Amino acid sequence: MEAWFAVSGRDLPWRRTGDPYKIWVSEIMLQQTQVETVIPYYERFIRALPDVSALAEAEDDGLFKLWQGLGYYRRAAHLKEAAVTVMKDFGGHMPASYETLLQLKGIGPYSAAAIASIAYGQPKGVVDGNTLRIIARLFNLEDNIALDKTKKAFGQLMDALIGAAKSPSAFNQAMMDLGAMICTPRKPDCPACPLKDICRGRRADTILLLPVNIKKVKRETEEMVTAVIRAEDRLMLVRNREGLLKDLYGFVQTPCSSPSAFEAWFLEKYKVPIRLQSYIGDVKHVFTHRTWLMHVYAGYLLSDRDQVRDLLYTDRELEALPVSTAHMKVLKAWQKAEKDPS
Repeated sequence: MEAWFAVSGRDLPWRRTGDPYKIWVSEIMLQQTQVETVIPYYERFIRALPDVSALAEAEDDGLFKLWQGLGYYRRAAHLKEAAVTVMKDFGGHMPASYETLLQLKGIGPYSAAAIASIAYGQPKGVVDGNTLRIIARLFNLEDNIALDKTKKAFGQLMDALIGAAKSPSAFNQAMMDLGAMICTPRKPDCPACPLKDICRGRRADTILLLPVNIKKVKRETEEMVTAVIRAEDRLMLVRNREGLLKDLYGFVQTPCSSPSAFEAWFLEKYKVPIRLQSYIGDVKHVFTHRTWLMHVYAGYLLSDRDQVRDLLYTDRELEALPVSTAHMKVLKAWQKAEKDPS
């Protein structure tokens, strides 16, 4: 595997360094995000925050602006919280052991194994969708990889394999690339696989049946009225203090049954009357376990805006805010309606 990786492994920016901080940042960004998407975000993030100290001292708005568009914004918040811990408890040096890495906010078993093996050469196998698929096919196993017990068992197999490797770093990265480039879910390139001669799934002709991945996912739909509220040349945005999009900015919204109900709710909450002027359309945003269906309206403040002055932003100011992806969709829908009111 290491020999194959040396020749065929992907050239990625975080692989050109042995800096544990940079490897850590890349692994958190790569959680639930494609490699091609991560590359420009990673490079921009490292330019702005080149080390643990810079991350620990970063302003929240600037941090979330750097993260804007990557989604799953809690990853960014957890990065900063962990950086503060590293500065306080570890003298600014990333811990080297798998077990200690797990104690840092936002670092789970996969990320801890990746950092420990790639940055420090610790023989701990990574377990994710790619490696679970490879192990299932390599050993021709029909265990359901959606179950925790299967992940644990496959993790033990990964640890046994990496324990026999010359380079834990190269082995884990080879497994990552093998799953991404060759042992893919639907069209695996078995003739090009370095493991083809020992693959039991290939021998049994079960490759396209594996892995077994039977999930039970319930996705709730939440409906709400979302309002793009103007005050002359400014738009009203609020910062989420809790919940799914904590620390990100968005337009005012709440679950309610009608535009008039929204106007009444707004007056009670912000002590300023508004008028919803037009219906823009519905905007849908899908999260992992829920869907937002936002009924978008355009409106404006009716009277003195002192109560909400700090919540009003010019176009230039808005561009500097970390606005959630869901509400960027709302903004684009409103901008399109403004340009073409018909």
